[in-house]
Amino acid sequence: MVVDFTMHDADKTIVCAISTAAMDNLEDGRAMKPEQRVDQFLRLRDVIEDRASVKFFQEHARPDRPVVLRSNDFLK
Repeated sequence: MVVDFTMHDADKTIVCAISTAAMDNLEDGRAMKPEQRVDQFLRLRDVIEDRASVKFFQEHARPDRPVVLRSNDFLK
């Protein structure tokens, strides 16, 4: 399962998604119920958006392709 979100690069909208497993891993593996996902995303929003931005620019992603974040995108 994923949570969809969007970001902007100048005048372009970038479609993004993060796996629920990745969000759970960011919070020490605590599995959330579906109705808790929005709150979880909002808590983690800065980290998620920062990683999505880095991935978009490092991979020279195209605005017409979604940026999908998985657990391995947050490994240090």
